[in-house]
Amino acid sequence: MALIQVNYMSKALFRLVPVNVILPVDRFDADNDSYINGKDKKYKTLYLLHGLLGNYTDWVSQTRIQRWAEENNLAVVMPSGDNAFYLNSRTPWNDYETFIGEELVVVTRKMFPLSDKREDTFIAGLSMGGFGALRNGIVFSNTFSHVAGLSAAVHIFEDTSEEANIGLFDNIKEASESNRNPWVAVDEMLSSGRKLPKFYMACGTKDDLMPANIKFRDYLKSKGLDVTWDEEDFGHDWDFWDSQIKKVLDWLPL
Repeated sequence: MALIQVNYMSKALFRLVPVNVILPVDRFDADNDSYINGKDKKYKTLYLLHGLLGNYTDWVSQTRIQRWAEENNLAVVMPSGDNAFYLNSRTPWNDYETFIGEELVVVTRKMFPLSDKREDTFIAGLSMGGFGALRNGIVFSNTFSHVAGLSAAVHIFEDTSEEANIGLFDNIKEASESNRNPWVAVDEMLSSGRKLPKFYMACGTKDDLMPANIKFRDYLKSKGLDVTWDEEDFGHDWDFWDSQIKKVLDWLPL
């Protein structure tokens, strides 16, 4: 299992960006003195997003994702999203949804032997990254076939007063009525005839975000979408996310 740190010049963010990549290219069969994976192997890929205040190192340092990715022959791409909720910003050179939903996929497929098939391409995240995975998995559903939101911060548009503005929007009420809001994004994509991904959602029973996650889960189900739900007796913490990322990998078509 190779753990690779990439720094590349992002057009969407107009700066060098760091990305961690787990790549199962070096799985070795000692009995046959050879690598298991052939040179033409194209890997199924999970784009995995961190939460608020985190960065591209979080998932590797806080969970067992590296071990489980190797066991499942899965490539995992972990970018830094800063505190931008994986949305394009009102300030220049901070187009995070373009970075996550378009550019990063194209660039990493050029760099590494990753499958370019929709059915082999997935996105997931926790908290802020759970919001980013759900919203961008919906908007860029031509790219992602499976989406997982863990303890997702899907509450950010519940209060549309300017006092609640997290600094991303010129007008939070207008933003809430656009496809930046995953509720609106679902309706837009379905109205356009777009095939939406399968969803996995989970939240800890002690997490303050549980009501918002239940509400969004029920909304997805009301639209006839494929939603798998799980909950455990945890709060908003790494014990829960470590447990859940294993369940996400078990859920994915690997």
